[in-house]
Amino acid sequence: MSVRKLKPITPGQRFRVVNGFDAITTDKPEKSLLAPIKRTGGRNSQGRMTTRYKGGGHKRRYRIIDFKRDKQGIPATVATIEYDPNRTAFIALLNYQDGEKRYIIAQNGLEVGQNVVSGAEATPEIGNTLPLSVIPLGTIISCIELHPGQGAVIARSAGSFAQLMARDGKFATVKLPSGEVRMILVTCSATIGAVSNSDHQLLVGGKAGRSRWLGRRPRTRPVAMNPVDHPMGGGEGRSSGGHPRSRNGIPAKGYRTRSKTKASSKYIVERRKK
Repeated sequence: MSVRKLKPITPGQRFRVVNGFDAITTDKPEKSLLAPIKRTGGRNSQGRMTTRYKGGGHKRRYRIIDFKRDKQGIPATVATIEYDPNRTAFIALLNYQDGEKRYIIAQNGLEVGQNVVSGAEATPEIGNTLPLSVIPLGTIISCIELHPGQGAVIARSAGSFAQLMARDGKFATVKLPSGEVRMILVTCSATIGAVSNSDHQLLVGGKAGRSRWLGRRPRTRPVAMNPVDHPMGGGEGRSSGGHPRSRNGIPAKGYRTRSKTKASSKYIVERRKK
């Protein structure tokens, strides 16, 4: 994977950095695994805007991803590595021996023609999914379940990964991408390897229009608003706006919003770094 810096032939391309797409092998998605997406523009069922700065953007079709990897013991061959407009990571199309096709999140180093398999008997190689109980300690993992059979919910975005630190009884200790160290049941599954497209963080849009293509509308700075619109609004001239806080008055930058009585707190061994 690599990135390309474009030549400054227009003002919008002067600072633009785009993905090289070296890992992508096809631009035609598998039709049987596509589903329509109805865009909301940030509106709820009453038509009222509940999320600001959303709307427009290019039309997309959803790629149905297999986050559960529940076809255990059946080998599959990687047919293609594809771009997915709905996520930062690349996806891989698997052809199972029984004829079924499924998309999965592609790991770094996953190649066309490679065989992957899921289940407790699988070897700990890139792209294989195993329970935490049989993964060797110190292994880099991604696409981790929080509850057995739930499907992957942790470390799914481009370049992210976690590390299996220890096992004690029915719990495994995993260091998450945020730096948090947490206990997860050893019966939960995880995929070996880091998520693909790690160069995603190096991309530069170059112009405002690229954000509009992605469905992001311009964001108004709170200090530029009136007092009726935001706690940081108002004032004469270029006033700073007071303490940083949300539109609802909740302080930003370091204020803890997690409930002290949350049941899952007992599974957190070490909180993420501030």
